Amino acid sequence: MNENSLKKALSTINLGALRYFDSIGSTNDEALAWAADDAKDLSIVIADEQTEGRGRLNRKWFTPKGSALAFSLILRPSARFAQRAHLSRTVGLAALSVADSCLKYGLAPRIKWPNDILLNGKKTAGILVETVWSGADMDAIVVGMGVNINKTSVPPADVLQFPATSIEDELGRQPPEREEFLTDILNAFISWREHIGTEKLINAWEEMLAFRGEQVQAQTGGETSVIGELLGLESDGSLRIRNAEDKSVIIRFGDVSLRPTA
Repeated sequence: MNENSLKKALSTINLGALRYFDSIGSTNDEALAWAADDAKDLSIVIADEQTEGRGRLNRKWFTPKGSALAFSLILRPSARFAQRAHLSRTVGLAALSVADSCLKYGLAPRIKWPNDILLNGKKTAGILVETVWSGADMDAIVVGMGVNINKTSVPPADVLQFPATSIEDELGRQPPEREEFLTDILNAFISWREHIGTEKLINAWEEMLAFRGEQVQAQTGGETSVIGELLGLESDGSLRIRNAEDKSVIIRFGDVSLRPTA
């Protein structure tokens, strides 16, 4: 993957602009700085290697050279969609885009709320959504995505907090080129973006939820946890769980870690 191959692969997509790096600390950091300046809607930052990649809760994201997809999209939300509810829906938008791309290759993805894509119960992709504010107004949204494409993109087992896999491992053969998989994600993203304010997106996201109907534990900041049956999603993408007292508990976005119970 290089700048020329990317520009060729993405030539049919109406991107704002593209910045490619052979190696970078974090594509999200670059995108946040660019968004605070003059980046247009649907501008993209992509790197062959990340040395300081990160996920939610300040966890490191492993992106060795020549192995994975690591990119960040800059969105300029219109006044209509510059709401916190749509900000949370952006996570589902990104997750569905990756999931749709996996489906294209005969895989069976599930979305581990709020921001991971699982294949056979193992993490294959992660999403990090960050914002740029101008006073009280949301100026830009940065959607960072990391996808394990080749086997070499999977971190060593001793550093994993959740089992991980790659597209190559799950296909059992040579995976698609990273440029091809990126094109699939971006096309799906642009298509789903048209539905971000509708129930169509929420319903599709809910259908893809991992552990739906199963017992889960949601750790919500500090030592607080909720254990119960994962029911589905609220209209803003928040998680709905039925606890032991048969009451619905709503889990909002934030410092949350979700796991199936033993």
